[in-house]
Amino acid sequence: MRIVKTILPALCAIALCSCASEQGNRFYKLTNASGMEVTVTNFGGRITSIVLPDKEGIKRDVVLGFDKVEDYYPENNQTDFGASIGRYANRINQGRFSIDSVEYDLPKNNFGHCLHGGPTGWQYQPYKVVEADSRHIKLRMDSPEGDNNFPGAVTAFVTYTLTDDDKIDIAYEATTTAPTIINMTNHSYFNLSGDPANHSICEDELFINASQYTPVDATYMTTGEILPVADTPMDFTVAHKIGDRINEYEFEQLKNGNGYDHNWVLDTDCDINVLAAELTCEQTGIKLQVYTDEPGIQVYSGNFLDGTVTGKGGVVYQQRTGICLETQHYPDSPNKPQWPSVVLRPGETYHSHCIFAFSVNQ
Repeated sequence: MRIVKTILPALCAIALCSCASEQGNRFYKLTNASGMEVTVTNFGGRITSIVLPDKEGIKRDVVLGFDKVEDYYPENNQTDFGASIGRYANRINQGRFSIDSVEYDLPKNNFGHCLHGGPTGWQYQPYKVVEADSRHIKLRMDSPEGDNNFPGAVTAFVTYTLTDDDKIDIAYEATTTAPTIINMTNHSYFNLSGDPANHSICEDELFINASQYTPVDATYMTTGEILPVADTPMDFTVAHKIGDRINEYEFEQLKNGNGYDHNWVLDTDCDINVLAAELTCEQTGIKLQVYTDEPGIQVYSGNFLDGTVTGKGGVVYQQRTGICLETQHYPDSPNKPQWPSVVLRPGETYHSHCIFAFSVNQ
């Protein structure tokens, strides 16, 4: 017999506005010798800008975001721009999962599912700044028992380090007081042109080191299948423009995802030294290479950007003006025991590692 457990302490309803003002949310800038700059805010653990010179030496900001910290607050804009997502990146089917025969019922905030940790996930909460200097920042999240109905009190850290060779090294770790699930990621929206007002990511080239992917149904939920990408629009094993086949909605997966909003099963064997994905903008020459020790990467092509959000410099973000490359475990892994586990138990430490490596083709 299964026990259904719904945790509803007062802490579940986190007062985000008051937390924001009390924590003194602000921007922190990282710089390196080559002139690259990365700005982070402790609110949501977000990367808010990545600035580097293009092939002409012109500095470009290659991620979407806002000019002010307050613009990231959910009462102003409910976006995931640049966020450190937790507790669970991506979707959990119908907001339910079980551990040790105990079932947990989470808030449903996306087509009947729980997305990115629920409506007050960590992207809408202030992280505490543990360390900060010109090269790195370490942030801490203290997530109480019952935070969005997840079990266990979790202490999590995310550390951003900017290296001299233009890499953003992102390290996650977490511990828990009771069995729970953890799946963290970064949710930056990249536009390597630095000109989202005039340049769609459909013009950029993408490579994904994955011969398989996890298909989804019409509610964006993984079906449990793992299918080959060969002879489908999901095949990026040879780099090509994102827009080449993105509108082939006769292919059911593109129709279900409203474009690309899928998890690819990486062929990297969770080796941080093996290239997972590569994004290139011919216009600026800027290239982004992604490395990870995670088994999957969610590629989201900004399908739901619709001109209702105004970002940095007053630019209105239209559909497909940003692409997300989210390294993670597969969506809904808690309900699919055949997939790598996301369960974290007391005495264990969760680790995840991602590197965004930038360079410029001349």
